Amino acid sequence: MKHILPILTLTTLAAAASAQSAAAAGLSYNRAGLSYNSDAAAGDNGYSLSVEALVGSSNVWVGASADLNSAGNDFVFVGYVFKNVVAGIDATVAASSDDVYGVILRRSLNEVVAGLETRVTYQRRSGSNSADAFNYELAYNVNSKYQVAVSIDDQEGQGNETFVTVRYNF
Repeated sequence: MKHILPILTLTTLAAAASAQSAAAAGLSYNRAGLSYNSDAAAGDNGYSLSVEALVGSSNVWVGASADLNSAGNDFVFVGYVFKNVVAGIDATVAASSDDVYGVILRRSLNEVVAGLETRVTYQRRSGSNSADAFNYELAYNVNSKYQVAVSIDDQEGQGNETFVTVRYNF
């Protein structure tokens, strides 16, 4: 009977550590993606390619995106990932070549469904056409290499865009 309290304590600590590592597991920052966007308001439907990766073993995050339908919508970005800030959420502060600055919050939802993750992004465009935008994404890791995601961009003054993305984790 006197050993029950230490056993329960160790079991609880092991379960908490396992849950915390499971929440952080599955977030890949080394990936390439192909997206299709549906912009009903502007009739600007099309495809884009993106690639992003952490630099070496650091938390510096770099990437690029290319719009396959129109020139001038290509950009590069750099950011810093703060892993497991609170409750398994990774926070990234980033800036891109098209004068956009933002914060990205990502979290694995393995406790709901294995392979599920969510992302919320806030972006601020500076300059003469300044505007705020939010992006909400729900993604599913089919396996360790492939992910399918659906996201909605809510852009100030421009309406919403819906994206379907297939990603390859490398």
